[in-house]
Amino acid sequence: MTTFLTAGLLFDLDGTLVDTAPDLALAANHMLQTLGRPPEDEATVASWIGDGVPRLIKRALTGERFGEPDPVLFEEAQALYGDYYEAHVADRSLLYPGVAQTLAALRADGFRMACVTNKAGRFTRPLLRALGIAAFFDVILSGDEVARVKPDPLPLVVACERLGVARDGVALIGDSGNDMRAAKAAEIPAVAVAYGYHHGVDLTALGAAAITPTFADIRNFFRFEGRFLLSKAMP
Repeated sequence: MTTFLTAGLLFDLDGTLVDTAPDLALAANHMLQTLGRPPEDEATVASWIGDGVPRLIKRALTGERFGEPDPVLFEEAQALYGDYYEAHVADRSLLYPGVAQTLAALRADGFRMACVTNKAGRFTRPLLRALGIAAFFDVILSGDEVARVKPDPLPLVVACERLGVARDGVALIGDSGNDMRAAKAAEIPAVAVAYGYHHGVDLTALGAAAITPTFADIRNFFRFEGRFLLSKAMP
């Protein structure tokens, strides 16, 4: 098994820490039905996850992976979706097995940890708080807090700076091609979870250094020897 010496761990959110598909589907169907359109099943909505809420909404409106709806319709749909999802962000979303226990163990081991997601902050923090894991993270970085989102490496670079840990002392844990591409561009090793919303993409081919079948197994991939690697970007 590949083992990494790290001081900091960066975690994706949707599909890695939390199964958010049930609430994303509820929000999507509220939006569609309010617009006079038929609802979609949860599996279909889950297939739209992975490129941020705006792209999910566009997929719901167009039925195409990279379709572009009428801009006015999109703005109306985005408002409907956002207001509903913000009010119901944790109605049915669940932590994947072992997440809370493993984060607690990693925290006790001494790792500094960040949650790095493309999800907007208005959804991210309420979700993490509702599921009882917000306090495990030294940094929470949402998609609307940086100029570019994953697969761009910028969110990972910013997260490392805020953690105070150099990039050669961190690793990313994620479930999608966007996570793997971002990590590769940032020159950060990535461990992919075998579950989540990768939609059958070969994550190893996209740069994953290792794949873990469960979240609980993640702890086996990392060692921490009590030293923090201060980022060169930090004063």
